[in-house]
Amino acid sequence: MAASTSTIAPRRRSARNLKREPDVKNEAADDQLPPAKRRAVRKTTVKEEDSSLSPPPPASTPVPEDSSSDASEPASRKKRIKRSSSSTPRKMPSKTPSKAAEDRAAELQARKLKSFSAYATKSPFPDMARPSRPDTVVAPTSTAGCGNSPSVLDALVRTILSQNTSDRNSSRAKRSMDDVYGGSDRWDAIVAGGQAKLQRAIQSGGLSVVKSKAIIGILQQAKEKYGTYSLDHLFSASDEDAMREMLSFQGVGPKTASCVLLFCLRRESFAVDTHVYRITGLLGWRPPSASREEAQAHLDARVPDEEKYPLHVLIIAHGKGCDECRAGGKNLGKCELRKAFRRGRLEGKAGEDMKQEELEAVKKEEGDD
Repeated sequence: MAASTSTIAPRRRSARNLKREPDVKNEAADDQLPPAKRRAVRKTTVKEEDSSLSPPPPASTPVPEDSSSDASEPASRKKRIKRSSSSTPRKMPSKTPSKAAEDRAAELQARKLKSFSAYATKSPFPDMARPSRPDTVVAPTSTAGCGNSPSVLDALVRTILSQNTSDRNSSRAKRSMDDVYGGSDRWDAIVAGGQAKLQRAIQSGGLSVVKSKAIIGILQQAKEKYGTYSLDHLFSASDEDAMREMLSFQGVGPKTASCVLLFCLRRESFAVDTHVYRITGLLGWRPPSASREEAQAHLDARVPDEEKYPLHVLIIAHGKGCDECRAGGKNLGKCELRKAFRRGRLEGKAGEDMKQEELEAVKKEEGDD
């Protein structure tokens, strides 16, 4: 019996299976390659198959436009114009720098004059009895200090040069200024030379930028107001009017004005510089928290007029020469001034005016010696 032909149809292969089935011919060819080459070929084949299975990019993905297209150019320009027109406009400064500086100067001037007016004839600490008259009568009159010049304007300039520096440095700055401008009181040459030149001339005195601006400003105001570089009319002014005019200048505070009043105009004014402020604090003549301006107003009201000049000079001399009372000095119990005033605080009227905690502090200090 003849064999019957099979009627079973061959198994159909899906497209997926066809893609995954290796090419028999390629495999046979690959088998003839060296092992290393064969692995490289298979890796390449796998990568190609993976890339063929990756889905196509979505239709919604935007295609970048050609920037050189004539049609897109007006549209992009319109967008830029629209965006710039809708942006928030820049706010212009409300005041120019020069106007703001003028306002600050006017505010500072008003504050100085207000502080002076509040304590022109009285102490800001009326309940503080010290220093008493016996406290302040300590030495005869002598000559010393900045501002000791027959010209008010020159005295004011010298005192500005002495601000926040040593006597040696302020003297060097004054000599340098005179050398640069060909002598003293060459106010026309100083103004004509400008602030930068003056700044270089007085650089050895420190704070040359601030001081040069203050000096130039005072000279210009004096010339504009009085037609000449002079403030000698203050010799005939009252103490209060003289102080008010000097305080109106930028760079002139109560201490600087008081020095000119004391040394040049020969008025009874107690100037409080850094030495006076420090030592009057050590002696308990001012509240520890008092500002420099408050201390000056208090001491000027408490110190007798005839003692203001000699006491100012002596305190400065002591503050510069005493190792314990100079800036940064330590109390070693050897300063005769501290000893004398410590005893005075425990005895007599000064001791009676002290509060109990102050007495205890002084007694403890006395015992520590």
